[in-house]
Amino acid sequence: MGGVKDLIGSAKSSIAGVQIRKPYPSEDDYFKKHLNVGGMAASDNRIILNDHSSLSDQEKEAVATNEAARVHMRTNKSLSPTFSLTDEQQKTLKGTTYGKAALQDRRETIAARILSGDPSGGTPTKEQQVFVDSLKTVMFPKPKIGQVIKE
Repeated sequence: MGGVKDLIGSAKSSIAGVQIRKPYPSEDDYFKKHLNVGGMAASDNRIILNDHSSLSDQEKEAVATNEAARVHMRTNKSLSPTFSLTDEQQKTLKGTTYGKAALQDRRETIAARILSGDPSGGTPTKEQQVFVDSLKTVMFPKPKIGQVIKE
């Protein structure tokens, strides 16, 4: 793979069925001021990545997976997590933009982090892992025998 930058604007500019697009100028200005933000699920339900961050391509791919999970949860109400957060996870979110966010936003944040392998998601509970496994199945369905896979 040629890296995340090669994905943006190419024929394969999506992950888990969610399009990756270039940030609009106002979004790019935000990213320039917030180098710690690797990307986000934009309001148009597409992923934007921060080209100004120092993340590696592998880390940016994890960010894209995280943001794709957010889009899937945002657009598919059957993928709305209802699990409780652990004290560890609450502590991790405290002091971030998610610390005072609505409980549903915090749940989705933790689910997306667990799915993408972000250690800040904490140690998942059994209930959280069951939810993340079902989310992963929707995002990355396994092809059926005889199914033609489009490249």
